[in-house]
Amino acid sequence: MVEAVLIDLFSLPANLQSNIQGLLCNTLETIEKCSSLPAPFVYVMCCQRQGSERSSEEESLLPALRDFQSLKTRVEVVRSLTTAAALYTIKQRLDEKDLSIIKVILPALRKDLMKVYIDHLFTAVYQFEFEDLQVASDCENLQRADPQSEGQALSMQDVALIRSEIQMYLESLPSLKGELTILRSSLIPDDIFLHGFSTRTGGISYIPTLSSCNLFSSSKRRDPQVVVKENLRRLANAAGFNPETFHRVKTDHANAVCIMGKTEPDSYDGIVTNQKGVTIAAPGADCISVLFADPVRKACGAAHSGWKGTLLGVSMATVNAMVSEYGCNVKDIRVVLGPSVGPCCYKLPHESAKEFHRIDPKCVRQFDSACPYIDIRRATRILLENGGILPENIQDDSVTDQNQNITFCTACHPDKFYSHFRDGPNFGTQIGFISIKD
Repeated sequence: MVEAVLIDLFSLPANLQSNIQGLLCNTLETIEKCSSLPAPFVYVMCCQRQGSERSSEEESLLPALRDFQSLKTRVEVVRSLTTAAALYTIKQRLDEKDLSIIKVILPALRKDLMKVYIDHLFTAVYQFEFEDLQVASDCENLQRADPQSEGQALSMQDVALIRSEIQMYLESLPSLKGELTILRSSLIPDDIFLHGFSTRTGGISYIPTLSSCNLFSSSKRRDPQVVVKENLRRLANAAGFNPETFHRVKTDHANAVCIMGKTEPDSYDGIVTNQKGVTIAAPGADCISVLFADPVRKACGAAHSGWKGTLLGVSMATVNAMVSEYGCNVKDIRVVLGPSVGPCCYKLPHESAKEFHRIDPKCVRQFDSACPYIDIRRATRILLENGGILPENIQDDSVTDQNQNITFCTACHPDKFYSHFRDGPNFGTQIGFISIKD
């Protein structure tokens, strides 16, 4: 069942104002008659005009909205300077109400254009269907300004212009939840490496569990890739790296490692490089973002280590890749464990807990319970030390100087970090990143 209706009047020029009222009235009548109760939410998308033109438009729209009893509290007119701005505003309204099934009623000649905007601003969470707006015969030439007005498909240049419009609009949005904050470790020498761990502040993501600097998009979440890209741009600007030479692991919760410059695997949880100016990163939102730095051989790595990856030894696999590819000495490698879910909060079923108990009984609390508490950080440290990493070259929450500690529990700090354990499936993601300075 359709949950929301979007009526696109954006491209109607001012000299056709007399047509708008009838057009809108007929469309709303159809919606009211055909809708099952409760009626869907209706959003009317218009171009924001200046001065008397804007007043005239408002006067022509208002009468069309007055007489629809079942819709009157569910109709909203959204006026913006650009299609991107109007559509993004409507997306916010949809997300506030958790609506996902949308009918778009629009002039036929706007359909291909609208589909490009929707592809960029929405994810597979949303379902769209399209219906032609019955434009009067004297409105046939409405769309002459649109690139597909002659019935031609959108060109690459047209799509590029839409992308540019969306990007410019997103860049203009204010940061949410405060300034962008980056955590850094004193263990990694900043004269050689640029590194840090992002937090959840300073981005533009507005959905509560994703707000505000979410750095991951998927078909199951409401944050589109363009929003994540803008969050990354802001992080890169604050940190000082180039987002165009940014590489994030393709997580599989396993132990494969990608060597930058060689054939990229389909999925991997570790990545290493000795190339300057290339920023590598690993996500985390309970799982550990682990950073590796060798100041002697000038090589670095990043790994995503959840409970499965920890048991599979992804951290030592990343260390071993640095040793084999770049001639690193294991005793020179520094390892920093970023924010992740702590032993205070994290539980696993007893069968999985047994594997951590085998690493060290201290990695498990309340071992005899159905779901013991697990310390994946302690397990990671033990496996690293067993692999030859010096204890003093590992930073985690065992560090006693709290001014230097950056291994916070993500579940315990909702103001600073995302957490799958705390927030459920529609969770946001932070990252750990590192690069070798030029």
